[in-house]
Amino acid sequence: VDSAETSLLNKLIRTSLVESSHHVEILQQDPRSPLFSVKTFEELPLKKELLQGIYIMGFNRPSKIQETALPIMLAYPPQNLIAQSQSGTGKTAAFVLAMLSRVNAAEKYPQCLCLAPTYELALQIGHVMETIGRFCADIKVTYAVRGNRVLQGTTLEEQIVIGTPGTMLDWCFKRRVIDMKKISMFVLDEADIMIDSQGLSYQSIRIQRALPKGCQMLLFSATFKETVRAFAVQIISNPIVIKLREEELTLSNIRQYFFVCRSREEKYRALCNIYGSITIGQAMIFCQTRRSADWLSVEMSQDGHQVAILTAELTVAQRADVIQRFRDGKEKVLIATNVCARGIDVQQVTIVVNFSIPTDQNSEPDFETYLHRIGRAGRFGKKGIAFSMVESQNVGLVQMIEEHFQTKIKQLDPDDMDELEKL
Repeated sequence: VDSAETSLLNKLIRTSLVESSHHVEILQQDPRSPLFSVKTFEELPLKKELLQGIYIMGFNRPSKIQETALPIMLAYPPQNLIAQSQSGTGKTAAFVLAMLSRVNAAEKYPQCLCLAPTYELALQIGHVMETIGRFCADIKVTYAVRGNRVLQGTTLEEQIVIGTPGTMLDWCFKRRVIDMKKISMFVLDEADIMIDSQGLSYQSIRIQRALPKGCQMLLFSATFKETVRAFAVQIISNPIVIKLREEELTLSNIRQYFFVCRSREEKYRALCNIYGSITIGQAMIFCQTRRSADWLSVEMSQDGHQVAILTAELTVAQRADVIQRFRDGKEKVLIATNVCARGIDVQQVTIVVNFSIPTDQNSEPDFETYLHRIGRAGRFGKKGIAFSMVESQNVGLVQMIEEHFQTKIKQLDPDDMDELEKL
C-alpha cells in the first residue's frame, strides 16, 4: 500500500490523538526569540466558534505538536513553519485551525491555499475543516481536485481552496480563477509524499513561487529526511522547524514465543490452544498471503470466533471501517496481511500471532515488518505477547531474528496446555 493510502487510512481511523512520549525539538533562526507552548486551546487567540468546533472533534487539550505549533502558526506577524510529526498527532487539525483563524470571512475571495498529494487526502482535510469550522458560517471551502471544473473568468467566493498540485496549478495559471496576490497563507501537507512524486513537487514549487512576499508558509511532513529538508528550503524562507522524534518501537515489553508446526492445520490447532488457555483482550493475526488469511478467517468463523479480515484488496474506506469495528470491540480477532502491520493503534491488542514469519525476497526474515507486527501488542507501554508459527525447516529464521534484535524467543510445545496457561 503506498504512503498516500497509509496516510489516508490513518486520518480516517483517528478518533483520538496518539498520545506520544516523543521529544519535541524546535530549531529557529533567532534563538533569542521567545516561543510559547500552550496546555489548553483556550490560551490560544481562537474565536469561540472555533473552540466549539475543536470540542466537537473530540479534542479536549492540544497534542504535543499542537502545543508548540499552534502558537507559532497563529502568531503576529505571521511566521513560516516546517513541522515534522508522524500520522495521528493532530497536524491536520492544527493547520485547519490556522487557516480558519487567518481568513477574513467578510472578504469573498480565496485567501488560503492548501495542497495535498492525492484527491482523497484533500477531501479528508476538507472533512476536518468542515467539522472544526461548522460554526463559522461565513467561511467557505472549495476543492481544486480532478472532476471539479471551473471555467475561465469564474469568480471564486470561497476563502479557502484545498486541492492537489496539478488542478491547483490549472486554476491559478490557466483558468486564472485565483488571484495569487491576495493569498495570505499557503499550506503544504504530506510533503514527504509530494517529493516521492517528482511532478507534484515541481508543481507545488511553481505555485509557491507566484505567491506574495508576505504570504505565511506552513509545510507538514511525517518524515524529515534530507530530500524533505532540501525541498522545504526551496519553498520556505526563515522557517521555524518543529521536529517530533520518532517513537522507537522496542521489544522490551513484549514476550516472544514460537511453535514448530508441520502444517497449517497444526498451526491452527496451536492457535486454538492459545485461545483456550490465555485470557485475550484482542488479538491480531498476521498472514503472509491473502489466501492464507481467507482460509484462516473461514476456519475461525466456523469455530464461532468473531473475526475481521484486512487485506489490500479492500478500499481505504473499507479498511478504515474494519479497523474501527475492531477498535470498538465488535470483533475480537483481526486477521491481516502485511498491508496493516503499520500505523494501527488499538490499545486493547494484547496478543499478536505471526501465522508465518514475514520474509523478504531472499527468504530471509523481514526484520522491519516483524518489529512493526509484534509492536502492535506493546503499544503505549503495555505488556504484550507475540507468538510465531514456524515450519521445522524455518527454525533458523527465529535464530536470525533473535540475533538481529538481541532478544530471546522461547520455544513452546503447541500441545502443552499447562505451559500456555502459565503465560
